[in-house]
Amino acid sequence: MTNGILLALIAYASYSGSDAVVKSLGGQFTVFEIGFFATLFAGLFLFFTRPVGERWRDFWRTKRPWAVQARAWAGIASGVLSVYAFTTIPLAEVYALIFLAPLLVTILSTVILKEKVGPWRWLAVIAGFAGVMLVVRPGFRELHLGHLAAFVNAFLAATSVILMRSLAQQEKRTTMLGVLVGYGLLFNGIGAAATSFTLPNAIQLVWLAMAGAFTAGGQLLQLLAAKYAPANRIAPTHYSQILWAVILGALFFQEYPDFLSLVGLAVVGGSGLLTMVREEVRLGTVRWNPFSRTRL
Repeated sequence: MTNGILLALIAYASYSGSDAVVKSLGGQFTVFEIGFFATLFAGLFLFFTRPVGERWRDFWRTKRPWAVQARAWAGIASGVLSVYAFTTIPLAEVYALIFLAPLLVTILSTVILKEKVGPWRWLAVIAGFAGVMLVVRPGFRELHLGHLAAFVNAFLAATSVILMRSLAQQEKRTTMLGVLVGYGLLFNGIGAAATSFTLPNAIQLVWLAMAGAFTAGGQLLQLLAAKYAPANRIAPTHYSQILWAVILGALFFQEYPDFLSLVGLAVVGGSGLLTMVREEVRLGTVRWNPFSRTRL
């Protein structure tokens, strides 16, 4: 159990490292070029993480092709929007908005999956949105397109989770990742070619490779963590990214959240944890992991 939790903490630290590298590349490349190279290198590293019994050459064989492709396109759009958000607004604000995803899953589950949601989970949804308001404070400060991108990202991540819940028992991991990587390279490649492609120099290429390596490392560590601890014990470690957002933002980007922002981040984290706890009380375990990475 302890090993699983520790691995999950390292996984989310790795994801945060990827997000910080992406942020540092803002202004040097277009959103599409960053997405293309990050996906390319992540795919190269993930190639060596094939689950036992699966083959990459069979990734295109799907049982529910439309649902798999819908999940992949949601992940691609989420990836592009996340790059834009990370490169235009502070890390802590991006995470505050993206962390609405588990709460949006609650809302979408009532609409799409026709699930019944009790008062405690609705309270968590309201508290989560209130926490985001404390961080972003619309009407009291200037909002940017990056805030909208992060919010839409959360919605797309929630959509991906809903799709993954329906696909988890039917599709292979190589299928889910292979389609996501393939579409990601195609979409971002066309976007980069159509906008302004800049050939990276050696140092920039190393940073782009690091972004992909951090993402792939997070994916691998998350899988290993799941072998040692159940999802309901691993899920809370996702909120360690709030701490990493504050630390990395302060150390490398001179972003210092004020007291209200820190309170808002704590409220967002607490509401997400309440959602998870209510799911466990209701079902005896968490039947889905709302904190898994839905983008590369």
